[in-house]
Amino acid sequence: MNEGLVRPCTAVVGHYGSGKTNFAVNLAMTVRRLHPDRPVRIADLDTVNPYFRTADAAELLRDAGVEPLLPEFANTNVDIPMVPSALRAAIRSPGFTAVDVGGDDGAVALGMFRAELLAADAAVLFVVNRFRPLIATPEGARDCMEEIADACGLKPTALVNNSNLGSETTAEDVLSSVRYARECAEACSLPLFGHCYMPALVPGLPEAFREAGLEDEALFPMEQATRRLF
Repeated sequence: MNEGLVRPCTAVVGHYGSGKTNFAVNLAMTVRRLHPDRPVRIADLDTVNPYFRTADAAELLRDAGVEPLLPEFANTNVDIPMVPSALRAAIRSPGFTAVDVGGDDGAVALGMFRAELLAADAAVLFVVNRFRPLIATPEGARDCMEEIADACGLKPTALVNNSNLGSETTAEDVLSSVRYARECAEACSLPLFGHCYMPALVPGLPEAFREAGLEDEALFPMEQATRRLF
């Protein structure tokens, strides 16, 4: 992965269904793997209880040495929107803190921490997926990014290509999204973090990228860490 675009506090934002939670979880686990001496934590900033997606991966995160910061009622029938009270302290703490901004409305919740995030020089990674209708074009991705930036008062610092069709994803789906990702990054005036993929689904993707002359493109391997809702 492009570690230069990841900072000690990194928020992950994007349109609903872009796969940002799975990316945020994998990012936290990857940082922990690369830097086992650092404390690593992830906070879920969703605002509607049924969509606390990071809670799906709580056991996986703990097994990987990542501390999940979750609301008390996550994954229960008690619908009390709330954010983890420990987040402000986590932003200032040593190590790495990932913030999963679930749902488009989560950007408003992220704005509650704007001062702390600016003081921490936090990164904001904007996740796109060519197969989601509202962000299927660079113009749609740019409009989505601008809406998120307006809602939270924080401009994204890099763009992540997470174009996939879930379990039906093929190597060609990822390969064909490279141009889209480049054009999205240009439209949003952002550097490109890289292209996400799941080795379990497309094990030969690195070789396919090399054969296509794309060996300089950064790839970010992930595992499926959250339940699919659709």
